[in-house]
Formats: sequence, C-alpha cells, structure tokens
Amino acid sequence: MSDVYTQTKKSTSKNQTKKGLFDFLYTDIAIDLGTANTLIYSRDQGIVLNEPSIVALNTQNDPVATGHEAQLMHEKTHRNIRTVRPLRDGVIADFEVAEQMIRGMIKKVKVKWYSSTRQMVVCVPSGITEVERRAVRDSAEHAGAKEVYLVDEPMAAAIGIGLDVHEPVGNMIVDIGGGTTEIAVIALSGIVYAQSVRLGGDELNDDIINYFRRNHNLLIGERTAEKIKCEIGSAAPLDEELEMITKGRDLVNGVPRTRQVTSKDVREAISESVNTIVESITKSLEQTPPELSADILDRGIMLTGGGALLKNLDKLIMETTDLPVHIAEDPLTAVVRGTGAILEDLDYYRTVVS
Repeated sequence: MSDVYTQTKKSTSKNQTKKGLFDFLYTDIAIDLGTANTLIYSRDQGIVLNEPSIVALNTQNDPVATGHEAQLMHEKTHRNIRTVRPLRDGVIADFEVAEQMIRGMIKKVKVKWYSSTRQMVVCVPSGITEVERRAVRDSAEHAGAKEVYLVDEPMAAAIGIGLDVHEPVGNMIVDIGGGTTEIAVIALSGIVYAQSVRLGGDELNDDIINYFRRNHNLLIGERTAEKIKCEIGSAAPLDEELEMITKGRDLVNGVPRTRQVTSKDVREAISESVNTIVESITKSLEQTPPELSADILDRGIMLTGGGALLKNLDKLIMETTDLPVHIAEDPLTAVVRGTGAILEDLDYYRTVVS
C-alpha cells in the first residue's frame, strides 16, 4: 500500500488539547453511530466498545438489553420482548430508542460511576438533512453530553486511516456502511464533492433474502443473510468459488430445510446493489475538479467501512475506473478511529466539525 495511506500525524505540528484539573470527573467520547454497529472511542483509552446497533425492549418500552445481548435475541423474541434497530439508512429512525441505546452503551464504557460526559463527537452521513443532524445532536444531548460535535463520516474515515486532511491534495474516500455508502473527495479540511447513497450492507442482506425466497422458495432471516454475505459473498468472480450449507423455512410446505448455496448465487443476488455503488463512484469521479482528479489518479481510491471487506469489490472498482484501489487497514474501525482523533485534538480539527 502506498506510503500516503500509512503516514502518521505529527504531534509537533499542532497543539494537543490541554489537560484540566477536573478531567477525571468526565468521560469524553467519540461515537460512530452506525446502522449496523455502534463503536465508541474514549479519550486516552482508544476504542472501548463495538456492538450491534440494536435494543431489546419490554412491553413498557423499557430497554432489556442493548448491543450484543439484544442481537442474540433478534428474530427469536416472544410477545413480551421486541428488538428494535433505531437507525435506518444511516440516520435515526426512532428517536426515543436511539437515545436509550446511546445511554445504554455509554453506561457500558463508563468505568467511574461518578463521571459524566462532557464532550461527545458523533459522526454522521454527509448527505443527511439539517433536521436529521438536529435529531442526532438532540439524542446525544439527551443521553447526557454537555458539548456535542458532528463530523461527516468520510472526513472521519480519512483522518482514521492517517491522511492529513488539511493538505491541498485531493483524496477520494468510499465508506460503505450498513445503511449508506459515503463517497467524498476531500481537500483542505473540507469536502469538495460528496455523494451519500442510501444503500449499504443491509441492502445486500435484503437482496440475499429476496433471492432465496424467489429462486429457492426458502425463507431465511437477517442474521443468516449476513453470515452468507460475509463468508461467501463477492463482487466479482473468485479464483476458487465458495459454497456453504444454509438453513431456512420452506415456503411451499412450511418445514425447515437446508440448501447448498455458492458464491456465484450470492454474487447474482447482490449484483444490482453492488453495481449501483460502483456507478455512484464513477459519477463522483466525473464531478471531481480536474486538479483533484490528477491527485486521485496518483493516490487512488480508499475503501473503508464493513462493505470494503466484500470479496473482490476493490478488483471490480479497479476494473471499472482504471484507478488504484486500496482497502484501509481494519476498515470497520476507520471511522471511529478518525472520530477519536478529532476528540483527542479538537483545536486542530475545529474546521472539520460542526
């Protein structure tokens, strides 16, 4: 991988946030509030939580479990418990449950019972409306944060992979999350061009579910579809095609049964959504100013987010655009690492937050 993507920030080039006398009373955190997973970074501690964005509620709408515990209950609950994913397409769909989820996850990472949350940096999709931004800010404030800062996901991803976003150089980031795909060209601490496509890993799961229902008369759940996508899903043909056995309910006679599925089947199921992502990247390149296009030609396209792990996606984008494509190291945590870097030095990154 090119050195431009492995460069580290030089602490000598900026003023570190000053330590206060009463800092021990506070827990400052950065949150990647994702559709599929929520990650929390705590000041001076690094990433302290990475759990599914889901809450289990009882009949009084009180939270029974959040994160991993709630995920285990998903699609297996009885009438007294329901599981809710409060974020859809990268934005808050259920304001009240989102607040409960944030509170529950903050409670998990607080090691000192007497501490409160002073500063919170939350990343949001670049294409959300002002109303949706306000909903995120309000949820964070109601969850106990005294100061809330919002940062666009592509900017956080760029910082998380080690790019110096203040430079007058163009970088293209493609962050493929659970609910959205964020495509952005970044230079001089700002986003020159951005496109937010409300399509991500969840849509690919739905494609797999619909494919099995339509082609095999087999009904499978979200968790099974996610497992199939992660284990044998691919965007382009593999050197050696993979296969696995999956279980579901026969839609003809209603009984459980198994079915062998190949990576070719999964590729066919998700091809339309994958092509939409690739076409969006091509469209973004067409809208990029020529001087920045020259930079992207030299530096390539950087993939982050869970979707970057889809087998051969980088190869497909490379073949379509004729540009070098790099997958970030640990793409799942790139956004929260960048959000955490902003939290650690708010003065230096003041121009990228709102």
